[in-house]
Amino acid sequence: MGFADDHLIPLVDTGLGNSAYLVDLGDGRALAVDASRDLRALRAEAGRRGLTVAFAADTHLHADFLTGALQLAADDGATVLASAAGRRAFEHRALSDGDEVDLGGLTLRALATPGHTDEHLSFLLLDGARELGVFTGGSLIVGSAARTDLLGAARAQELARAQYRSLRRLAELPDGTAVWPTHGAGSFCSAPPGAERTTTIGAQKRANALLAAPDEDSFVRELLGSLGSYPAYFDRLAEVNRLGPAVLGATPALPALPPAEVRRLLGEGAQIVDVRRVRDFAAGHIPGALSVHLRDQFATWLGWLLPGDSPLVFVTAPGQDLAELTWQALKIGYERLCGHLTMDAWTADGGAQETVDLVAADRVGDRRVLDVRQRSEWDSGHIPGAVGIELGDLEGRTDEAPSSALVHCAHGERAMTAASLLQRTGHHDVAVLKGGPDDWARVTGHRLQEGA
Repeated sequence: MGFADDHLIPLVDTGLGNSAYLVDLGDGRALAVDASRDLRALRAEAGRRGLTVAFAADTHLHADFLTGALQLAADDGATVLASAAGRRAFEHRALSDGDEVDLGGLTLRALATPGHTDEHLSFLLLDGARELGVFTGGSLIVGSAARTDLLGAARAQELARAQYRSLRRLAELPDGTAVWPTHGAGSFCSAPPGAERTTTIGAQKRANALLAAPDEDSFVRELLGSLGSYPAYFDRLAEVNRLGPAVLGATPALPALPPAEVRRLLGEGAQIVDVRRVRDFAAGHIPGALSVHLRDQFATWLGWLLPGDSPLVFVTAPGQDLAELTWQALKIGYERLCGHLTMDAWTADGGAQETVDLVAADRVGDRRVLDVRQRSEWDSGHIPGAVGIELGDLEGRTDEAPSSALVHCAHGERAMTAASLLQRTGHHDVAVLKGGPDDWARVTGHRLQEGA
């Protein structure tokens, strides 16, 4: 049994497409790497193994989730390990290139690998002189490298060139060295699709197209050419992580709210987020509510579409997991969680509701179609004549949406979110396609159009 099999526990957040890691140091203590503020999975694994987290290392100032390192410091007494160049405003052990931390038998060596961010470190885990593996964060990832435009388009090329050098540095490690990235498939920090979340240096030298780029200019063109859009909340979380997220004394409760209290909160600027399934929202929802179905990707779309300081009221269905809802909001910085109510409570109190038609793929007819998928999805095949506006851009472009729009995505959740945004801005003759373009092509016998 190898080290990774016995001592390394990956903790995958499938919604954000990231991995944190818990390393059993063999003496009842553990190292956590890139832990999220949502520590439920980490706590469960640590408890199962009887571990206390002694070290909490962050490879970079994360843009896509709040760090859990401060919570681990408060709860477990963990020493926070992070880049000195990050200028974090809380107590931590500041590391620079080549610095080493004695973990008690194993050693963690900091390697400066800027590119994804300026202050990015990779952490090489050593057993004596033997390289066990390297935590690469957002530098070398499976099949690619993480995006370099999070500090603005003006710096994207400069950071891509830094990323080129960082990947070459990592590629000098022995081929058998395990690679443990943070970002993986599903991450908007830019990772290609695929099931693999860990790899080795040798495997990446053979299969990673960016490592095969013949020169720096080719690398930069390929990396920058692969970048799509990313959620709006990415622009605010890095600074929150630099200052340090609030330490939580306990999981905040999400109380049930009477309709009168909801009306008061709405009058004071609260936002209504309806987390029920698509068909439930379609059948009846509070006017002005934003539909974001509670699923793995909930945090991404909540963070993309609502300001971080918004007070939030949630419409929930009986049996939905309120703890999951709360933690998905907390891990991306939403602190003002007012409570929840059901539609039955709202309508029983005389509350008004709106509906959205659901249209089967064989009943599209002559309706104008609005496709709210990502650009890469659009390019791979879309309904001819459709208007393409990514969901993340729609709020600022609702005037470009067709009148009487039939909205679709791949399955329906993003389309219903888009329909709710359109209703909020006065587009009330809106419907949602059941399914996606593949369903339309199958039932109509027509081909999808590829490319722009």
